Amino acid sequence: MLLACLLLAAAPASAQSDLAHERVDYLRWLATSPTSPLAALAQQPIGHGLRLGPADADLPLEGTPEYRVEPRPGGARLIGPSGTRILRRGVPVSIGRYTVTADGPSGREVLTVFGPSRSDKRPSFYQPSPADIFVGPLIPPDQRRTTRVLGLDGIEVEAAEAGSVLVPLGGGRVRLLVRRLPLAGGDESELEIFFRDETNGRGTYPAGRFVALVPAGPGRYRLDFNRARNPFCAYSSAYPCPAPWRGNVIPAPLTAGERYEGGGEAAPAERPPQ
Repeated sequence: MLLACLLLAAAPASAQSDLAHERVDYLRWLATSPTSPLAALAQQPIGHGLRLGPADADLPLEGTPEYRVEPRPGGARLIGPSGTRILRRGVPVSIGRYTVTADGPSGREVLTVFGPSRSDKRPSFYQPSPADIFVGPLIPPDQRRTTRVLGLDGIEVEAAEAGSVLVPLGGGRVRLLVRRLPLAGGDESELEIFFRDETNGRGTYPAGRFVALVPAGPGRYRLDFNRARNPFCAYSSAYPCPAPWRGNVIPAPLTAGERYEGGGEAAPAERPPQ
């Protein structure tokens, strides 16, 4: 088995510029997008008979007539005063002042409702830290398997175990589990690490953060903790929070990536191995 650690990689000035632009774009998206987590009101599984609109509906929406939502392969049906519309997975649809999306795997579709206003929560970021960028191999898993986990956006997905990385942090080598998570609205997937460290609840979100593992050439991957992100539950209680991945704990403060200054919620309990 390959036991090499991910090694420190020098960050060129262009990479720091890319990071700065990425953060500006993300803040703009949070502030302006109709599907920003700052505008999320509710997220609920789509079952037969889910109702939106009236005060006695499952999801009351002020000033909105009654709509019913029915699951269908690839999304959902939205049945309202003007007839039936198809909600394709990940494609936002407006109903009056509100926006809705359908996501999730077939048979476990989830509806998310976004309002016309948004909370004033905004993330801040640690200063870029070249010392928290690593490049190295992805160690194959002992056994390839899939498990259901919550993604960044609170949607339950079938995640494939992709392997692990060894990172020199906290005075030793930390092994972090890597999973391949499907992206909302498509068949693509990306390598993700959901981790916790000693800043959780003391500068970063209590439940932990996500960071992507990016291919960096044959047999090599780039892990840039400056791009660590909060799960969407950091912005709205509409989203369920992912439970920490067993073992993905860094025994040191990792002062890189996205911060959190809103107090937060208690982290969900760590799940047993699956």
